[in-house]
Amino acid sequence: MYVNATGFYIPEQRIDNEYFTQKTGLTDDWFIQRTGIKTRSRARDDENVNTMSVEAVKNALPSLSYDITEVDLIISATYSPFDMLGTAAHVVQRVFNIPDAKAFSITSACSSFINALEIAEGYFATGKAKKALILGGDKNSAYSDDNDPKTGHLWGDAAAVFFVSADRISENDSEILDINTEGLGCVSKGPEGVTLRLLDQIIAMPEGKDVFVQACTYMPKNAQYLLEMHGYSFDDLSYFIGHQANMRILKNIAENYKIPESKILSNIEELGNTGSASCALVFAQNQPKFRKGDLVCISAFGGGYSAGACLVSI
Repeated sequence: MYVNATGFYIPEQRIDNEYFTQKTGLTDDWFIQRTGIKTRSRARDDENVNTMSVEAVKNALPSLSYDITEVDLIISATYSPFDMLGTAAHVVQRVFNIPDAKAFSITSACSSFINALEIAEGYFATGKAKKALILGGDKNSAYSDDNDPKTGHLWGDAAAVFFVSADRISENDSEILDINTEGLGCVSKGPEGVTLRLLDQIIAMPEGKDVFVQACTYMPKNAQYLLEMHGYSFDDLSYFIGHQANMRILKNIAENYKIPESKILSNIEELGNTGSASCALVFAQNQPKFRKGDLVCISAFGGGYSAGACLVSI
């Protein structure tokens, strides 16, 4: 399975810590020490997961080596859909006139993008698709409570996309060596760790301490599993991209697994937790930095609980 092109869209607006200090009384130092976040990306009122996904696809098109109409599978990965029926996958299908593609949306919290990649891998394996477009994005600000001192300050908005194929299309393609995901509903607080209940219309994290512990456990666990499956260790990684939930989680993983800071890629300081876009967004933003032969591991953890990792050879 190969990555043919990547793209992203990040709203222009940034919400700084001072805004949340006025809302909650918590200080700039508190936010930085606890989360590593200084600003967050925030979508306009007229933007949503559908519009951001369309813009992310536009961003990817200049580097795509084939016509977008050749895509035969479109998967939207999000937990904050603008429309439960007219999903981002269907909107993108219509905007870019891709009539012959299967299209649907999936959700598994912040690991949704990796779940979508694994689903595409399955379609490729059965011969039911050859070229897929994976959309990942969330408008967290549509559901976050800025007055919540526990989690209101965490969230950012963005979208990222991967075009992937069963076979190598171009010499510039990166190879996805392996993908692994886990449903962790039976682990510790499980479905009560992070919630977004439609009737409540609010993202809440009642079990933040437990989320931290499980993220520090399962993100490196899945990464290590894939690395060892292919005869590698953390020392062989060129870059590690963990879910952008909290800089302390990333530092904890780096310290415990002796990953140099220079190998940890992150955007949480500027953008906050961008949900389903998160890891894919960091990958897409850093695409110009990658060189042939680099080994990159993406690993996410999300509410539910859920987790997944993807190992990519550039």
